[in-house]
Amino acid sequence: MLKLSTLLAAAAFTVTSLSGISSANALTSTTRTASPKPPADVVMVATNRKEVNPKFKKQIVRFSTTEKPGTIIVDTNNKFLYYTLGNNRAIRYGIGVGREGFGWSGVVKVRRKAEWPGWTPPPQMIARERKKGHILPAYMPGGEDNPLGARALYLYNGGGDSGFRIHGTNQPWSIGQNMSSGCIRMMNKDVTDLYERVALGTKVIVVGPGNRQGNVQYDDRGVDILRTLFGG
Repeated sequence: MLKLSTLLAAAAFTVTSLSGISSANALTSTTRTASPKPPADVVMVATNRKEVNPKFKKQIVRFSTTEKPGTIIVDTNNKFLYYTLGNNRAIRYGIGVGREGFGWSGVVKVRRKAEWPGWTPPPQMIARERKKGHILPAYMPGGEDNPLGARALYLYNGGGDSGFRIHGTNQPWSIGQNMSSGCIRMMNKDVTDLYERVALGTKVIVVGPGNRQGNVQYDDRGVDILRTLFGG
């Protein structure tokens, strides 16, 4: 006959073992049903909000102008930026521009370029956003969450830095909209493509409110389907 102490020890072992199995099953169940945290992908998150209209995607168009090849023409009314190629062709990119009260026009030049640029909000913007309850940092280093996106072209006029930029965005759904403080925003993949083509000193003509760009002749005659598909 088994001693009482032996029976009690066996019972305790059984209870402990069952408890361990129950805990293990609970852990396994939790592990199986928990959803993994998605990676920090600002492009994916933004795209889910709203798709970019196909007309704002990069395309080669038939384009006539009196400007030299390599000139950038920004049509803020129609939300297009053209990089002129010559031979009656241009690369057309969709853009986002300044909301009402922040639109502008003029002739400037690219004097500086930066990859994954840092952002220093101007004092006026900091003050304006503070009144809305938004606290902006004095400086934000470059990266996926930076409002300037993957690349920036800094635009200068006769008086120096104009304060305006052509830059990327972590909000691609904003392309085709009026919602910035006057800068010209592009999808990150498009501004990266433009960045590789543009040299320092490139002339940029911004057609917009006030017509301070002067007399600029250009005509977008529509998509060059073959060149868009196959290049050349």
